[in-house]
Amino acid sequence: MRSVTLDLLDRQLLHALQLDGRAAFSAIAEVLGVSDRTVARRYDRLRSSDAVRVAGVPDSRLTGHADWLVRLGALPFSAAPLARALARRPDTAWVTLASSGTEIVCVFRVAAGGPAPLADLGRLPQVTGVRAQRLLRPAMNGRWRGRTSALDEDQIAALRPSAAVDPAPGPLAEADGAAVPLTRLDRSLLPALAADGRATYPALARRSGWSESAVRRRLAELRRAAVVTFDVEVDAGLLGFSAQCLLWLTVTPARLGDVARTLAEDPEAAFVSTTTGPDNLFAIVVCRDTDALDTYLTGRLGVLGGVDRVETALVTAYARRAARVEQG
Repeated sequence: MRSVTLDLLDRQLLHALQLDGRAAFSAIAEVLGVSDRTVARRYDRLRSSDAVRVAGVPDSRLTGHADWLVRLGALPFSAAPLARALARRPDTAWVTLASSGTEIVCVFRVAAGGPAPLADLGRLPQVTGVRAQRLLRPAMNGRWRGRTSALDEDQIAALRPSAAVDPAPGPLAEADGAAVPLTRLDRSLLPALAADGRATYPALARRSGWSESAVRRRLAELRRAAVVTFDVEVDAGLLGFSAQCLLWLTVTPARLGDVARTLAEDPEAAFVSTTTGPDNLFAIVVCRDTDALDTYLTGRLGVLGGVDRVETALVTAYARRAARVEQG
């Protein structure tokens, strides 16, 4: 990633895209009081420098997939190339290097009911250990507040998606959260949106081999049913937050739901989910610096009832941040 500095307009643009990743630049420009060309130019600069990407993120529970959180121990100096190799696999959702430099933490997305991908990983010569946990129920929608603090309430209201695209129960979603049967169009459309959530309808039509009207209609259906949402990928360091930390918590079962919901409301929280395994809650938090992280761990988690144990690992780098649905 080339060196980039974000000003207020950049942060406002990122906030707007977090509200609606496919919002027209003209709509964003009107709310921000600048020209369409200025907004488009700002986004192109951030996108071309690899500082920002809008990604279409499928809900694995609705696409018939299961997410496995996998921790890999690696030999010294082998973790970074191994992380890059894992990021190229079609079944990884995100891949990160942890603080020791000899650990990789990643999420694998596999068919629901399928096993965690442990056998082939354990046979790799550079891997010293493998541990897998099934992610069960996310407690938040992944919207870390550090990306959504640049707009005022009136601007937020003006830029929220319309009912036509705002994620809500729709004709594709079952009341019990059952998986949605993916069509041939979906299997081309979802990977294209994971690569570029702002790809134009003509580009999506060319990629999928379907008509532009079919692509437009199907994407609207998928968004209404919350099968796919849009997330802004940006390095938290560009927003002034230098400490990103992975947390594994062991919580008293009777308090697990309450603790998950409580942490999900924290401004530091970027992801919270219950898991299988002895540490039954996984979270990602983002803090201004290590002092702020220490305050969060001791002053927040340290006094939270029901938390028996916390394990931490600082994120040092991301090899991959967004998932795609396998074509097939």
